Amino acid sequence: MQGFLTLEKGQVFEGEASSSWHAPIEGEVVFYTGMTGYQEVLTDPSYRGQIVVFTYPLIGNYGINEADSESNQPQVSGAVMLQCSDSASHYQATMTLKEYLHKWNVPFLTGVDTREVTKAIRTEGSCQAVMAHESLKPSDTKSIGQIFQAHDPEVKSYGKGEKHIALIDFGCKTSILDKLLEKDVQVTVVPFTKIKEVHQLNPNGVVLSNGPGDPKDASHYLTDLKEVLENYPALGICFGHQVMALAFGANTKKLAFGHRGANHPVKDLQSGQVFLTSQNHNYVVDRESLKHTVLETSFVNVNDGSVEGLMHPSKPILSAQFHPEANPGPEDAQWVIDEFFAMMSSKKGAKAYV
Repeated sequence: MQGFLTLEKGQVFEGEASSSWHAPIEGEVVFYTGMTGYQEVLTDPSYRGQIVVFTYPLIGNYGINEADSESNQPQVSGAVMLQCSDSASHYQATMTLKEYLHKWNVPFLTGVDTREVTKAIRTEGSCQAVMAHESLKPSDTKSIGQIFQAHDPEVKSYGKGEKHIALIDFGCKTSILDKLLEKDVQVTVVPFTKIKEVHQLNPNGVVLSNGPGDPKDASHYLTDLKEVLENYPALGICFGHQVMALAFGANTKKLAFGHRGANHPVKDLQSGQVFLTSQNHNYVVDRESLKHTVLETSFVNVNDGSVEGLMHPSKPILSAQFHPEANPGPEDAQWVIDEFFAMMSSKKGAKAYV
């Protein structure tokens, strides 16, 4: 069955459409450069409502398993691939990628020259696109407020331990929760809309999660967030890093086509070391706007110089634009979580650790 991906600027890419969908679907089209990790990408709430183009030519080799999902269902609006494997060559696989996408009625296209799509996005920037059985022009309507769709509205508790972490949910990946629980702590997941309830928990530390879309969608909650940050040791991850910056008076801006992949180099400004990171975001903290805040830049992106991390000079507060839990991706940055726990225990400023 013939299918088309039509970008906002008019470029049209033809492929073979999956049989599990009929009506056109629209969303922001983005590309992911990793060779593996498609299951995590498809289920990551940060991809909520987006059409993901996988640049690696063969996707689905090892199928879908029961352990690697970042939420309980796919979050993307659609997927675009050159080739999707018909078999699952891994002992943990429970179904093929095609079976999984059909099960959840996720539209996908195959036979598409994904490198050409990527070139178009890199040239014109991330944009709206339509997947359909004919070439249809996208509307002018942009997706907004995805965090209100992606987060869990209920407060939930996990694990046991002497330390208690409040995980503020903007659309949290399962792997962030899992990585915290590995530290033998109690974790209470608090939706960002109920951030005032953090004070009732009196936690030892606070983690601000990843999430989809524009961090300014959370503007209504920045005053409450600032109060939490002023009172508890804190770590911001991805979207959490961005809203942390906003809470302290900085600004954020949208990148042309974002950072998505598992091999983004980041430099630690204190040690001078460079490490590889997993990233998924459209927005970054505006470096110039930090001059009017107390926050200091701790990490920078080697490729484009964008801000990859922040720290407070005297309070136990730090952040990372990348994903230290690294699912999918390299484990080079997992030490950031260790530093947060060390900082939380001593309550010294982040500058003493990062």
